[in-house]
Amino acid sequence: LIKEFKERYPSVNFELHQGEYTSIARWVKEGSVDFGFVNPKVISGLYTISLKQDEMLAVLPSTHALVAQRRVSLQELSKEPFILLDEGEISEPLEIFKKNKLHPNVQYRVYDDYTIMAMIEKGLGISILPELVLKRVNYAIATKKIVPPIVRTIGLAFKDKKILPIASRYFIDFI
Repeated sequence: LIKEFKERYPSVNFELHQGEYTSIARWVKEGSVDFGFVNPKVISGLYTISLKQDEMLAVLPSTHALVAQRRVSLQELSKEPFILLDEGEISEPLEIFKKNKLHPNVQYRVYDDYTIMAMIEKGLGISILPELVLKRVNYAIATKKIVPPIVRTIGLAFKDKKILPIASRYFIDFI
């Protein structure tokens, strides 16, 4: 999206900040960023636009016994050493485990998807990560669909479009 926008508006510059959902929402509310990509379900006090649904997949070491299965259940995943992606106040995987009355065996809490994949590759556990993150990786890991499926929504959050800089308003309209 940024590449296409820059082709239309080459003089616009972006300053990107990376964080988990809670931090991103706080930055938007404080005005230190104009907008942020978030999970709209967990944001309050901001305008949000839902952009895309992203399925979350089980991520396993390539030699794990569950790799032979076409799909894996939450119950099977709850028995394995789990590496949790720390996303702030809400975690889609933890919410779906809770909804199904299951408790994952969380061994590690990590803030970075790529660190989690490296840990899985070394056999330290399994995880659940977004499909979009898993599309272009070179780790010796396997991914499996989960039953029941976990889907996250990616959205754009902003305070008040009328007071944003014109480039930010154009970008929101572009998206």
